[in-house]
Amino acid sequence: MSRSKIQLPDDKTADFCRRHHIRKLSLFGSVLRDDFTPDSDVDVLVEFEPEATPGLFRFVGMERELSEMVGRKVDLNTPQCLSKYFRDKALAEAEVLYV
Repeated sequence: MSRSKIQLPDDKTADFCRRHHIRKLSLFGSVLRDDFTPDSDVDVLVEFEPEATPGLFRFVGMERELSEMVGRKVDLNTPQCLSKYFRDKALAEAEVLYV
């Protein structure tokens, strides 16, 4: 059973991941906990196919596209971008939506 406080349509999520060469998309952070509020952003973690890591402008565009899909601000990250102080916890608690 999903712990997520939001719903992402499976078909749109899969299409988004295929178009952007994402091999794994997960949610983490407050969207999976009881402290998620109407003002909370949605923390999304993505892992790209080998040799498919986007540049900054494409990455920001992906973040905007996801924000439109969920109807609220999205904070898009990769495992490498997460702070070493909470990376392991975030990865352990993440809920995979696409693989």
